[in-house]
Amino acid sequence: MRLVALLLCSWLAWGQEEWPQFRGNPQLTGFTRAPVPARLKVLWVLENADGFESSPAIAAGTVFVGTQGGELLAVDLNSGTLKWRYKAGESIGESSPAWSGGMVFIGDLAGQVHAVDAQTGKRRWVAKTRGEIKSSPVAAAGKVLIGSYDGALYAFDAGSGRPAWKFQTEAQVHATPAILGDVSIISGCDGYLRAIRIADGKQAYRIRSGAYTAASPALAGGMAFLGTYGNQVLAVDLRSRNIRWRYEHPQRKFPYYASAAVVGDRVVAAGRDKMVHCLHARTGKAIWTFMTRARIDSSPAVSGDRIYVGSHDGNFYVLDLASGREIWRYAAGGGFSASPAIVPGKVVIGSHDGRLYCFGEKDR
Repeated sequence: MRLVALLLCSWLAWGQEEWPQFRGNPQLTGFTRAPVPARLKVLWVLENADGFESSPAIAAGTVFVGTQGGELLAVDLNSGTLKWRYKAGESIGESSPAWSGGMVFIGDLAGQVHAVDAQTGKRRWVAKTRGEIKSSPVAAAGKVLIGSYDGALYAFDAGSGRPAWKFQTEAQVHATPAILGDVSIISGCDGYLRAIRIADGKQAYRIRSGAYTAASPALAGGMAFLGTYGNQVLAVDLRSRNIRWRYEHPQRKFPYYASAAVVGDRVVAAGRDKMVHCLHARTGKAIWTFMTRARIDSSPAVSGDRIYVGSHDGNFYVLDLASGREIWRYAAGGGFSASPAIVPGKVVIGSHDGRLYCFGEKDR
């Protein structure tokens, strides 16, 4: 019940009209109560010359997304019309935009963090790290937090881009930081889950996960849920600072690259074993699994009683949360590693072949 109550507080705090960052909220749960039509259709497709690994953010009626060609795009949510392009100057990988205070933040593979005016697409500031950036930015307490392949978690002043602090880990910081009160929780490629104070960048504590971790942690009920390259999904108790459970499929031993979604007593994790796994949040026991035709790097998103996830097999899937039954699929052709963004009535996701899709229900 406590887990459900905390999630309800999160839903109330974050308006369902928007999906302003990677995984939809600073706790990275990948869950929204925004209603999505039972029967989806393609509302529009934006054709782009370069593919998408970046996951969309949606705010103020606009979709923001990065391209492998190094551009940040702003697209009208209702029509699919391009509003503006911002050239970052380098390819954008998996770093996904974060919208906050009228600005959009994103990282690129040259190690730069860009702040762009959400209305005009004009540059506000650029800050540099010493490694490529695949982590997505998170805005918190007037700062922009983001990881870099130079092994550090950075905090920049959101208004000016001035460095606030830098925390050095022992390996690359691929994952996106999650926010829990006054600390940021990061899963690291050095095998540690760390809590870093947002105010000053000092480490509050660390917990050994025991495996290289690219997936971002999802926070709910005082727990962090994350998949690892050790072929496991972990539930970490942030109060006792112990690992409560480890899940590993009995036959298929593959890494988890995508980030998990959490809703109520369910954890939904997708793996490079081609499967979506639904686990009990308290025990880690498998409730069901669903098999696709290729590895899954797309992080699943949940709205109501449905799961939305793409696969490298070129299909976008809608699954029933309770049973894992396939409700609908769309054969896009190009594979998906980006994750879906969900707002009332619409689901948006980009594919490797340069198509940005908006699914919903057409007016009758």
